[in-house]
Amino acid sequence: MKILMVNSFNYVRGGAERCFLDLSALLEANGHEVVPFAMQHPQNAPSAYDDYFVSHMDFPTELAKPGLRPKIDVTERILYSREARRKIERIVADTRPDLVHIHGFIHEMSTSILPALKRASLPVVQTLHDYKIVCPNTTFISQESVCERCRGHRYYNIALHRCKRDSRMASILAGAEMYFHELFRLYGPNIDLFISPSDFLAHKVREHGVRQRIVTIPNFINPDRFQPHYEPENYFIFVGRLVQTKGILTLLEAVRRLGPAAELRVAGAGELEPELRAFVATHGLSNVKFLGHLGAEELTRTMQRAAFTVQPSEWYENYSMTVIESLACGTPVIGAAIGGIPEQVRDGWNGLLFEPGDAGQLAEKIDHLLNRRDLAVQMGRNGREQVERLNGPAAHYDQTMTVYEQLVGRTAVSPRPAAQIAR
Repeated sequence: MKILMVNSFNYVRGGAERCFLDLSALLEANGHEVVPFAMQHPQNAPSAYDDYFVSHMDFPTELAKPGLRPKIDVTERILYSREARRKIERIVADTRPDLVHIHGFIHEMSTSILPALKRASLPVVQTLHDYKIVCPNTTFISQESVCERCRGHRYYNIALHRCKRDSRMASILAGAEMYFHELFRLYGPNIDLFISPSDFLAHKVREHGVRQRIVTIPNFINPDRFQPHYEPENYFIFVGRLVQTKGILTLLEAVRRLGPAAELRVAGAGELEPELRAFVATHGLSNVKFLGHLGAEELTRTMQRAAFTVQPSEWYENYSMTVIESLACGTPVIGAAIGGIPEQVRDGWNGLLFEPGDAGQLAEKIDHLLNRRDLAVQMGRNGREQVERLNGPAAHYDQTMTVYEQLVGRTAVSPRPAAQIAR
């Protein structure tokens, strides 16, 4: 099968790009042909299809420029990019794919590509890596808090509350984009099926009015890259961006209440780091170590030897790759009971759950596992088994091909065993 794989970026920029690239590699390893379509970018992986890619545009930079012309260019790209429409028509005509699989694409390409794909009579599936189809800010976050004010098509709220980067202009454009999609029916009606990594995301977008069919297929990794250690050292770890919605302040407050029983290692960087360091200094938390951003191998080693990972998110996490990787390392997870996390962390089996934002309850859960290392190791073993069963390449490939074959209308052919990928 030949798949046109669409994503804004053709390099590992975030979770969506990683899923896009890993799925492309998995499909190619199983004998399929993948044709990428993205925006040009200096960090993109080399591709034989670069000439088809949409020209590069950095929206914050353009909006910060003086004068009206840059803002008009950004508005055109976001609402209806004629360039993106022409280029996807050309790549479709030249490559003749059987199916189109879209990941992230909205701002960089606009929904202008969707009617072009339908005119070509191609089945179109999109993996929802965020909530963009119903939330103009993509995350259900406004000013560092969970927000659903736009429910019922009240997208003007994004401008009222400056949800997009705290910028009035960026927020107005994001809201206008949503109204434009609905007025001309450019988005949802032109997608045949959505894939959601979590049941939570699927339920939430249905709750906000999405009526297309949604299939849940969890994210995947290659478990062979994350060999368990099962001999935890005397520390636990936080992995993620240092921003308020990741719950890192709640975690530090929990550590303050516990005292120096074990060391917290913080792997990540972000805008909240100065405030976090000040909190640590003020309260004399000598058992908190900031590691900064770690490379993949060093992060895996650190996670393998941790007693457990803490995922204290205070927003609607979709399907956390940090949780998958921790469990693949045989390291249990203490996670906030929000978003898709409870689908990954089974309380008392491969980790523990706590109410998001509740530092006292989190402190209790941390203390419980610190004093029950045997339980933590068993939870880690259970987590590893779960990842091998639910999040490996074979399971993901089989589920994805079932969707593809239904959309293309082909009789299912027994696939070869799914190849492991090196990423």
